[in-house]
Amino acid sequence: MGVLSRFKNIMSANINALLDKAEDPAKMIDQTLRQLANDLAEVKKETAGVMAEETRTRREADANMAEVKKNMDLARKALAAGNEDHARVFLNKKNELEAQGIELQKLAEAAQANAVQMRQMHDKLVKDINALQTRKATIKSNLAVAKATERVNKMGAAGSKAEGALQAFGRYEAQAQERLDRARALSALNEVPKDEAQALAELYKSGGGAALDDELAALKAEMGLAPAVPVDDEIAALYAEIGNDPPPTE
Repeated sequence: MGVLSRFKNIMSANINALLDKAEDPAKMIDQTLRQLANDLAEVKKETAGVMAEETRTRREADANMAEVKKNMDLARKALAAGNEDHARVFLNKKNELEAQGIELQKLAEAAQANAVQMRQMHDKLVKDINALQTRKATIKSNLAVAKATERVNKMGAAGSKAEGALQAFGRYEAQAQERLDRARALSALNEVPKDEAQALAELYKSGGGAALDDELAALKAEMGLAPAVPVDDEIAALYAEIGNDPPPTE
């Protein structure tokens, strides 16, 4: 009865505590399930023999008690018939059977205890196996959710990288615009200031002043407009209007 020798270990085993300490609960569950399945198979195999032993010892103990009662009845009948010697024979036999009955009763009780333990181990193993199978399913579900979460996190990290790249591109664009603005400002600072006298000299070099007045007068005549009053004549008219004489010219 190899399984019965491990009764205390099997009954005291705390599967949940064992799994909580395991570094890889999923792997430990598979290993423990295999061990429990082997123990359960052994329990089932030995249970029949243990129960048969219980039945046999109980039957022998019951048969012994029946013989004790039988010899006691015979002793009474012998005494009733006036045969004391026969009564002594039956009583001696009864006493021998009672002594044997004590041992048979012990064997029957031990066999019964073994049978009880086998049933307890069977029930405990079935309970542990069912609990482990439930936890195994839970672990698989948790692993599936964890993998899905990791994939979502990776996708989120990729999105963050893309967003970071766009932000970096925006910074590069701003830096490029700033460099362009600086270059334009530097170009403006490097421009040679305009020489107004030089521009007028070029105009008069080509006779532009007199030619421009003649061209303007011709244009006004063409359009029927009065010619512009020379500035000096206009000033003289203003002096006459206010009753003052113009200042003498040097």
